[in-house]
Amino acid sequence: MQDFLFYLNLGWEHIISLDALDHQLFVLALIAVYSYSDWKKILVLVTAFTIGHSVTLALSILDIVRVPSDWVEFLIPLTIVLTALGNILMKNKKQSQTKLNYYLALFFGLIHGMGFANTARVMIAKSQSIALPLLGFNVGLEVGQIAIVFGILILLFILLNLFKVNKKDWILFVSSGVFALSLKMTLERIPF
Repeated sequence: MQDFLFYLNLGWEHIISLDALDHQLFVLALIAVYSYSDWKKILVLVTAFTIGHSVTLALSILDIVRVPSDWVEFLIPLTIVLTALGNILMKNKKQSQTKLNYYLALFFGLIHGMGFANTARVMIAKSQSIALPLLGFNVGLEVGQIAIVFGILILLFILLNLFKVNKKDWILFVSSGVFALSLKMTLERIPF
């Protein structure tokens, strides 16, 4: 049980810590187009991301997939750039964007899963089975994402209902900010 809790805490820290700005920006961009009433859709969306993250993490730990870390560090903020740009370009097409976001979350989760692969490979390699560590890590990751989502939805509720912020303005403001920050990260991490 202690091993499970250790990996659960590791997954939680992976998404909640100050070093996890890229993951937090991705979650923010991913859910920016939704409202607090869409909480079920949002949970499915972040779970799709976790599934993609889990698959690649497992494949990396088992040494089936290996991507150079400099490319992974470049691709992670690039996924955020693309998600934020999608929000900006498709801000008036919520239905098609919702379907696209599920696929993007799953696919981009595959890329983000490689970001922790080297560390996880070293930590879990000594373990007889990867099942318990992987489960603990992903439960921690999912709980962390849900905490971030919950915080964002509270902020959104306050902005829309108390301060009467326009939803389209929210999407444009948040997505533009996330786009700018993640573009800076992407340019800083070009692996050439």
